[in-house]
Amino acid sequence: MKSQNHIQVSLLIPCYNETSFIEAVIQDILNQSYTLERMEVLFLDGGSTDGTREILYRAAQNHPMIKWIDNPAKYVPQAMNLGIRESRGEILIRLDAHGSYPADYVEKLVYWSLKTGAANVGGIWETRPRADHPKAKAIAAVLSHPLGVGNSLFRLGVNEPTEVDTVPFGCYPRAVFDEYGLYDERLIRNQDIELNKRIRRAGGKIMLIPEVYCIYYARDTFRGMWENNYQTGRWVPLTIVYTGEMGALSLRHFIPFLFTGYLLCLGIISCLAIPMIWKSAFAVFLALYLFIISFAAIQIAKKQGFWTGLYAWIGFHGIHLAYGLGTWQGLLESIWKRKSH
Repeated sequence: MKSQNHIQVSLLIPCYNETSFIEAVIQDILNQSYTLERMEVLFLDGGSTDGTREILYRAAQNHPMIKWIDNPAKYVPQAMNLGIRESRGEILIRLDAHGSYPADYVEKLVYWSLKTGAANVGGIWETRPRADHPKAKAIAAVLSHPLGVGNSLFRLGVNEPTEVDTVPFGCYPRAVFDEYGLYDERLIRNQDIELNKRIRRAGGKIMLIPEVYCIYYARDTFRGMWENNYQTGRWVPLTIVYTGEMGALSLRHFIPFLFTGYLLCLGIISCLAIPMIWKSAFAVFLALYLFIISFAAIQIAKKQGFWTGLYAWIGFHGIHLAYGLGTWQGLLESIWKRKSH
């Protein structure tokens, strides 16, 4: 791989209360094969109260390339836009504070950004458990499985550089934000997906590179998984309302919404005096769903043990219900917003 270490690169890292991960992320950055003198690192802190700011302060004192900047708005899109404005790099790379990055991560992203000329390039997102117990392993397995994340290629993997609809985090030439605009600060969730959709509608390319990967540590409790997916689902219709674009998201984002709607219809139909054939049709569909989920959980159990498989069975149901019910709440909020205006 031809060295591109002369390019000035800015790493942008939104963070909030990340003492469990932040020191490891800093060390991953310092271990990068890319020339450190050609990198600047901006931590955009949303007012951490757990000691994260103190860790960042010490890191900035010891390494002039590291800076930390207050993000009073606390949310990711504001953090990213703040970082874009404050940074000096020709190429901007977003990192996540929950991630782990191999030593050649930055170098490969810069190489592929220049090689493809894409508006955004990213790598495979390898999901790992945050803790060494069956429940955490099950959640990570669910978030790496097509039944849990649909056809999200950056989670499932590809064999060759592939044009996709979105990638995790992203590596952008600075000119991209001049041409396509910044992150939409109204979107607490889905702001990266919306930006990538905007880029693609205008003719830009989003490339997923299989030889580039990062590690993401999934939540290790069902409550954490539920809350995260509920809020992500809630922002599906809200994203459409704020942007005015049905195409701001993909079909896979609506599948849990349709599934939970089906369950609601099933409950209503079971209470009504309608022909048994219709009730049977709904029951068969539900039985098929349970069979598919059970089959996937059994495959996980064969690889990772009985308890991990059992928790995965619960996790599949949880992620579908949380995302779907969140989308229903977002839909009701969207209707209310339209009526109030």
